Amino acid sequence: MFKKNIVLIGMMAAGKTTIGSKLAKKLNYNFFDVDFEIEKLEKNKIINIFENKGESYFRKVEEKLSLNFVEKNNCVISLGGGAFINENIRKKIQKNSHSFWLNWKIKTILDRISKNKNRPIALNLNNKDLADLYKKRVKFYKLSDFRVNCEKKNKNEIIKIILEILKNENS
Repeated sequence: MFKKNIVLIGMMAAGKTTIGSKLAKKLNYNFFDVDFEIEKLEKNKIINIFENKGESYFRKVEEKLSLNFVEKNNCVISLGGGAFINENIRKKIQKNSHSFWLNWKIKTILDRISKNKNRPIALNLNNKDLADLYKKRVKFYKLSDFRVNCEKKNKNEIIKIILEILKNENS
C-alpha cells in the first residue's frame, strides 16, 4: 500500500510498541520493536545491558539494528526513545521511511513511566530529570515527518490519524 516503512518515535512510554504492532497488523506489514530485538539478540533485558555493558554499548547495538530494519520494506518500526537522536539513524529514516512522533504532554509521559519500572534510563531519574531528558529529545523528535498529538486519544484513534496521514501522503 505505501512505498516506505513507518517509523514510530517518541519518549519511553509513548506507546510506540502497542501502536506499532496494531498498525502493522492493519497494514499487513512486518513489525519490529528495536528494544525487543536488542533483548533477543543480546539474550538479556535492556536494563541488564545498561548495567553490565553500559549505555554506549547499547547505543551501538541499537544503531546497527535500527539501520538494518530501516533498510527493509513494508515494516512498522518502533524505535527506542533515544534512537532518533542518533544522526545516522535519523538520516536513514528521513531518506527511507515516514517517521511519526507520538507526542504526549510531559505530565502524561511521567505518569506512564511511573507505572513501568522496566525502563533503565528512568530508574535513576526523578521527574525533573525526566522532564529535562524530554526537553533534550524533543528538538530531535520535531525533525520527524509527522507529529501525532496523542493526548486524550485511545490507540485506535491514534492509528486512525496515522493511516489518514499516510493516505493523504500517498494519494
